[in-house]
Formats: sequence, C-alpha cells, structure tokens
Amino acid sequence: MTLKNVLNAFLKSNKVSGLILILCTILSLTLANSAFGESYTNLWHTIILGKSLEFWINDVLMSVFFLLIGLELEREIYTGELSNIKDTILPLFAAIGGMVVPALLYFGFNFGTEFTSGFGIPMATDIAFAIGVLSLLGKRVPVSLKVFLLALAIFDDLGAILIIAFFYSKSIVWTNLFIAIGIFLILLLLNNRKIHHMAPYLIGGVIMWYFVYSSGIHPTISGVLLAFAIPFRKKEDISCSARLELFLHKPVSLFIVPLFALANTAIVVNGNLREIVLQPYSLGVILGLVVGKPLGIWLFSFIGTKLKLCKLPSDLRFKHIFSAGMIAGIGFTMSIFITLLAFTDISVQNNTKLAILLASILAALIGLVSLYFSLKTKNKES
Repeated sequence: MTLKNVLNAFLKSNKVSGLILILCTILSLTLANSAFGESYTNLWHTIILGKSLEFWINDVLMSVFFLLIGLELEREIYTGELSNIKDTILPLFAAIGGMVVPALLYFGFNFGTEFTSGFGIPMATDIAFAIGVLSLLGKRVPVSLKVFLLALAIFDDLGAILIIAFFYSKSIVWTNLFIAIGIFLILLLLNNRKIHHMAPYLIGGVIMWYFVYSSGIHPTISGVLLAFAIPFRKKEDISCSARLELFLHKPVSLFIVPLFALANTAIVVNGNLREIVLQPYSLGVILGLVVGKPLGIWLFSFIGTKLKLCKLPSDLRFKHIFSAGMIAGIGFTMSIFITLLAFTDISVQNNTKLAILLASILAALIGLVSLYFSLKTKNKES
C-alpha cells in the first residue's frame, strides 16, 4: 500500500460515488413522489434506539464521512497538492473567491429576511460530483487542471468544516466542549508518543463524538478532529492514517454518502416549481452556485496572478479556470448537509434541496460543455 495507491483509490471512489449519487437521487425523488411516497418518507423517521434513522445517518454516519475528509486533508497537507506552499496559493485564492462571492450573492437576495442563515449553502463544492464530471472528458483534461480542481475542492471542504463549526452550532455547553477538547489533546499526545495502534484513537474518537454532540456543536466536527489526531508518517508507505483512509473509501462512497442522498432527497414536490425556484433562498442558492462559484473562482484567481501572489500553470488559461469554477458549482452533498443545519422548517429545507439539485445539474452541464470547447480550442492552438 503506497500513498500513490491511496490517491488513486480516492479519485476512483469519487468517480464511482458521483454516479451512484445521481442514481440514488433519481430513485429517491421518484419514490417520494410515487404512490409509495408517504411510506418512503416516513421510513427515514423510523425510531431506532431512541433516535430517528435520519439522526443515525446525518449525525453519526456522516461523522465517518467527515473523518475521511479529514484524513484526505491530512494527506494532502503532508504529501499531496497542499504540501508545496507555492502550488497551494492559486487554488487557495480560487477557493476563497468561490466561497465569498456565492455567500455575498445569497445575502443580496436574503438580506433582512429569516433565511440569511443559509449563506453557507452555495459556498460548498461536492468533490465526488466534480471529479466525476471532470472524468467524463478523459485524458483531454490537463493534469494541472485536475490538480487545481482537486486542491480547490479540498480547501473548499476545509472552509465548509470551519463554517459548520463556527456558524451552525447550537448554544454551547462549555463543560462538554472542554471534555471533548481534553480527549482530543490526549489523542494528540498519543500521536506524539508514536502510538500507532488504531484502537485507542477510534475508542477516543467515539467518546469525543459524544461530548461534541452533547456540547451543542455539530458532532461531525469530531470526525475531522480525530483525523488529525491519527498518526501520519510521510516517509513510510504504511501508517494508521493511510490504512484507515484506504479502508474507509468504499464504505463511505458506496454506502454512507448514497444513504445520505437517499434520506435527504426524499422530497415531495408540492406546488409550482416556478414558485419554489423564485423563493429568495432558492434564488440565492441557484445563483450562488451557478454564477457566484465560477465568478468568484475566476475573479480571485485573476486578482492573485495580477498581484503576482500566484501564477497559472503554463498549460492553462483563465477560460479553463472559469470552466473548472463552473464545475465547482456542483454543491450537492455538502450543500444539502448545510441546509439541514441552516433551516428547521421542512418545507424550506425541501425547497432548498430542490434548488441545490437544479443548480448542481446546471453547473455540471454548463461546466462540462464550457470545458469541452475551451480544451478543444486549446488543442487546436497547440
């Protein structure tokens, strides 16, 4: 098992995951609006051990999803696309623009309303869908553009994690939070003492999850904290972090994320779709993802290069950056997740999910066509 194997598994699992997500979404929407709709939507509210099935998926299993994201971030920081500071500046600028501009667009439509808490929804990128769409163009996509989009999506995930931690937490129970922090520090100490057995980290992670959940902060954050506590060894092919990341790829991409999609796209479409789309929060989400994402990514990349803080790879042009930015407008998993934290009204949640689906489809189609023609032009020029 090498770090190269881990990265290849990561890319392949995300391609497969993107396709499965599409199928699960179509299936869930179809069932929710069929004769079995009521039974299907009620299924996700089934009580298991005192909690709904939705809770076990969105709060427990998605913590494992965030653990995998954290492990991927750790690997990229130590040995991947984020290990060379010079190479990270361009995607970092792009990611910041891809978060700031969509948030501002959303605020523009929802300022002074009860829906302002949804500003984080159009800031997110679904890395599985983005890589899946990019893979449709095959080898004609330059490696440098794949690396750019991957690094951008990683920074985007980090930004989403910080937004969830700081803006989507309930009133904090400080005693429980301090206990969770104490457990995290103990795990870091085990790491520092070069304890490479997985068991103490996983046991500590479960306990930390409970106290983070009890503190009022969304428990999925514990998955990211656990990831950075697990030992990572740069100079060796096998480490706790690499083994766990490789182990989690398939269950997360083939089970957890599809299950999340099924549970959270069981949307009954009531009323006029035009009315739903014209809601201020829907417009904010759609324009944030379809317009704000590519505009922010292109604009901040352009500003960064003009200020000579970063530079484009020699085989890329700004039209390629804009097209990649459009593909980054595919929000889906993370956007839906933030929707559940931002809004409590079920009808608003469902309308927003529909807006995310429409925006993600538009972003994928426009981004794919745009990138196809920009790469075709590049090939003719070369």
